[in-house]
Amino acid sequence: MADVRRAVREWAVEHAQAPTRYLVALSGGGDSLALAWALSHEAPALGFSVGAVVVDHQLQEGSGERAQHAAEVASSWGLGPVIIKEVFVGVAGGPEEAARTVRYQAFFEAMKETGAGGILLAHTRDDQAETVLLGLTRGSGPSALKGMPEVEGFSHRPLLSLARSTLRQALIDAGVSWWDDPHNTDDRFTRSRVRQRVMPVLEDDLGPGVAESLARTAALFRRDSEALDGFAQSVFDEHVDGSTPQVCSIEVTHLVEQNPAVASRVVRSMVISVGGGAPTFAQMQQVEGLLTRWKGQSAIDLSGASLERRDGLLVARSSEGKKPRGIRRGL
Repeated sequence: MADVRRAVREWAVEHAQAPTRYLVALSGGGDSLALAWALSHEAPALGFSVGAVVVDHQLQEGSGERAQHAAEVASSWGLGPVIIKEVFVGVAGGPEEAARTVRYQAFFEAMKETGAGGILLAHTRDDQAETVLLGLTRGSGPSALKGMPEVEGFSHRPLLSLARSTLRQALIDAGVSWWDDPHNTDDRFTRSRVRQRVMPVLEDDLGPGVAESLARTAALFRRDSEALDGFAQSVFDEHVDGSTPQVCSIEVTHLVEQNPAVASRVVRSMVISVGGGAPTFAQMQQVEGLLTRWKGQSAIDLSGASLERRDGLLVARSSEGKKPRGIRRGL
């Protein structure tokens, strides 16, 4: 119990702003209940208020009753306001991605309705390890290998340094029961297979501490990646011409003289700034051809944008009908 409460205090001292309200993303599971419990004890003395948002994905029988029970527990602990959001999960991107999309939409709506300044998520060190391992197997690059940050936009993860078992033990010690979501052990979901099959095998064969090592790797990788992001942003700010929201360009010579790790980040920022999605590894290999093996290649079509080399410039252009999203940092 002391470990969980200490983690909340340390997060609050560094990131929480009084008298801002925060909302706990509460499912009724062990992780989110442990976070809500700790916040109910720590928040009043730290000068900010905490409510909760319970998202009912309506994917399982009795989900409405479980959502109501979680909301009642949060209210009994003094959290408020407590909101239940019913959502419909589509199929785009697969079941896990579809559920995540509507869940975060519900979070954003709840923030607007309550005036909250952030959402508190109960991701643990084990979640971080699973994220890194999945990123490694998918070849996802920096975006996955640096794992989840403690603070990302309006999302806050106060318990990212703690093991899942620590949260469960805290609830046991506090006399709090929780609900185990069967989806967390459902082999249809990739993360569930990693959690139930892969991580235990790694722990058995390589020894205890694999999750901690993967989480530590993410922290180290994030530090280095953020340094490269900073270099790339400086190049972007100094050399990229973004005179219109739909088109931006940079002289090829400015990119070629950069370290490839920096140049690739600049290109990704250019594409995203005109409304495109982050280029894939294969697409970035094509971009490298435009920069270093130029033979008059045609434009590269991306998701929502295109890249072409013209008159010594690399030009990123929004696809017709794609609304620009603005420059996103930290790629």
